[in-house]
Amino acid sequence: MTSHMAREVAEIPTAAAQFLKLSAGDVQAAAEAMRQADPSLLVTVARGSSDHAATYLKYVVELLAGVPVASVGPSVASIYRRPLRLGGAACIGISQSGQSPDIVEMMLAAGRGGALTVAVTNFADSPMAQASAFCLPLRAGAEQSVAATKTFVTSILAGVCLIAHWQQDTALLNAIGRLPDAMEKALHLDWSPLSARLSRAQSAYVLGRGPAFSIAAEAALKLKETCGLHAEGYSAAEVLHGPSAIVQAQFPVLALAVEDAAQTHVVATAERLAAQGADVFVTGAAAAGATTLPAAPALHPLVDPLVTAVAFYAFVETLSRRRGYDPDTPPHLRKVTETL
Repeated sequence: MTSHMAREVAEIPTAAAQFLKLSAGDVQAAAEAMRQADPSLLVTVARGSSDHAATYLKYVVELLAGVPVASVGPSVASIYRRPLRLGGAACIGISQSGQSPDIVEMMLAAGRGGALTVAVTNFADSPMAQASAFCLPLRAGAEQSVAATKTFVTSILAGVCLIAHWQQDTALLNAIGRLPDAMEKALHLDWSPLSARLSRAQSAYVLGRGPAFSIAAEAALKLKETCGLHAEGYSAAEVLHGPSAIVQAQFPVLALAVEDAAQTHVVATAERLAAQGADVFVTGAAAAGATTLPAAPALHPLVDPLVTAVAFYAFVETLSRRRGYDPDTPPHLRKVTETL
């Protein structure tokens, strides 16, 4: 029987196209407000997979707009009750449900502190949306699997759309328009060599740099959630500052390489770990001693990691079942997690 997760992953290209069509007005309104505000700082508010989406947007903003981005702990508002001075800043909150009290409280606090607030959520009538000046509704439809997939992808898509319109970047906007087709191709990539290796693994590293680092963190989380595999996501630079010490013979490593300025550095790290004896798999690039996994054709360095995420989701759903797990119901987890 097809899992909810498999169905939802297969719906990602359609969900992306729906967002681009139906939420265009919401994106343009928020982008115009961003241009008027001309923020010198962005802050993000999120948890779990949504925080990985926020990390992706951090790199896009910093690389495209040159504006620094910081992640704010929701507990600053919800538990510690400390106001933040956010005049001249914009605040992007990301939550699939838009219900978690700590996220809602932080968005309210950000608005009171002077920030322009934008909510990214699947529910336009959620408390987080109502607490924010603007909302980018994902319109991704119901997501029944506990592990978020299509809402993660559309959350990043929403944020990248906002940034591209804010900066009026034609090249990025053109690439965004081609994303649904690229995502459809990504669903059918053959990552079976990695599946064969991870079907019997206990631990793994996932590596990336730039926006792909956030996908590495998300991939590691999904390996934990759906496959019972102890995985950690690292920057391909940071992994060399200690974590590589435990990489020995046959330790599995997935390196996410996209065609950007960091690709040669990711490949170099992959080759170094392969030389230590690791079983290394690299997406879309050749590395000495490593296995190359196929990637969809490149569109733009700021969206290509998102296409890689779609390929990973299709892969990890099948890996979960291969390892004897139900990808829809990870142990001890619920779809909506409400924290303070």
